[in-house]
Amino acid sequence: MKKPNRPTVADLLAMKGKRQLSMLRVTTLEEAEAAEAAGIDLISVPFELIYDPRFRDAAPGRFTIPGGEYGQIGATTDEILRSAVKLRAASADAIYCAAGLPTIRRLREEYIPVCGHTGLIPSHATWTGGFKAVGKTAETADYVLRQVKDLEAAGAFSAEIEVVPAEVATAISARTSMLLLSMGAGAGCDAQYLFADDVLGMNRGHYPRHAKVYRDLAAEFDRIQRERTAAFAEFADDVRTGAYPEARHTVAIDEQELAKFLDGLDNKRNA
Repeated sequence: MKKPNRPTVADLLAMKGKRQLSMLRVTTLEEAEAAEAAGIDLISVPFELIYDPRFRDAAPGRFTIPGGEYGQIGATTDEILRSAVKLRAASADAIYCAAGLPTIRRLREEYIPVCGHTGLIPSHATWTGGFKAVGKTAETADYVLRQVKDLEAAGAFSAEIEVVPAEVATAISARTSMLLLSMGAGAGCDAQYLFADDVLGMNRGHYPRHAKVYRDLAAEFDRIQRERTAAFAEFADDVRTGAYPEARHTVAIDEQELAKFLDGLDNKRNA
C-alpha cells in the first residue's frame, strides 16, 4: 500500500485562511497511529517518539513537530541546532522552539522550519503573571502582536498562540503570514491544537478551559486495571490450591519412554 505524502511547510502556508487545521499532542505510537487514521493534520510529539524507528510506519502522512515540554529552554543555540538537525534526519517536519529570537534566526538560516510560541508560554510564564491568559488588555494584546511579528521576522513559519482572547488572536492572525496554532485562542487562527490526553479523557487532574473531552478512557483504563488485578489474583489462588496447572496445560510423554527415563535415573543412582 502506497504511503500518503506528508504536507510540506509550503503546502500548509498555502492553506492559511482557507480552512482550519487540526492538531494534537500525541505521546505514544498508538496515539500517532490513531491520529493518522483519523486524518489529524498536524501532530506534536516528544523527542523520543520521533526517534522511534516505528514512528513513521504509524504516522507516515502526519506533519510532525517534535518538542520538549519547554522547548529546550536553557540550551545554547548550537545545542538546539544540533538537536534540530538530528530531529530533521529522524523525519521531523519542523521543530518547536521557545528559545530566543537569535536561535530561531539561526535555525532558519539552516532552512529548518520553526514553530514558535506566543501568549501563555509555560517556560516564560513568570514574565506574564503565571499560568493565566495573556492579551486581556490593550497593552498585553499589543505585546502578543509584537511577539508574533518578531517571530515572523526571525523566520518562524508558525507559532502556537496559547490562551489569548479569541478576538485578539483573530486580529493578530490576519496580520501575520505565519500559521497560528490556537490552543485556547479561538477559531480565528489557522489550527486548533489540543492534547490527546484531554481529548481522550486521560487527564485525572485539572482540565484547561479550552480542552474538550471526547472520551472517558481514564474510566476504561480503571476498568482494565481492575480486571487485570482480578485475573492475577485468580491465577495466584489457582497456584495455591493446585487448580493450575491442569493436564491440558502440560506436555505428555509416552509411558514406555517415561519408564526408560526413570529406570535410567535409578541405574545412575545405584552405579
